[in-house]
Parts: sequence; structure tokens; C-alpha cells
Amino acid sequence: MEYYERIKALRLKAGETQTQVAEAVGMTLRQFQRYEAGEQKPGFDYFCALADHFDVTLDYLAGRTDEP
Repeated sequence: MEYYERIKALRLKAGETQTQVAEAVGMTLRQFQRYEAGEQKPGFDYFCALADHFDVTLDYLAGRTDEP
């Protein structure tokens, strides 16, 4: 699973909107939408913030493992 698919799946599982996630990790809504659509890759800081927000490892978020 690609990182952007994982981000969307985690957001839906958490029952959050794109706006809620974007605000929680300190990015713009449009920026988050680009990440979730796979149009742009998040930088390291945002990647870490997303992993922390969803309480998963970086490897899980990156699709390198199926263990959250």
C-alpha cells in the first residue's frame, strides 16, 4: 500500500475530515489534500507529524510494514 493510500485509510478509520487532520498536524488543507491524493510527498517533519497523529510508525505510514 502506498503512503497516500495509508494516510487516507487512517483518516477514515479515525473518522476525521481532511480539515481536522490538516489542522492537527499544522498544515494547510490543500497541502494535506495533495498528500492524500499522492500528488506530493510529505517532507520528513510532516511525515513524522502524521505518524504521531495517527499513532503509527513511520514504516507503517510509508507502506514498508503492515504492523502499525
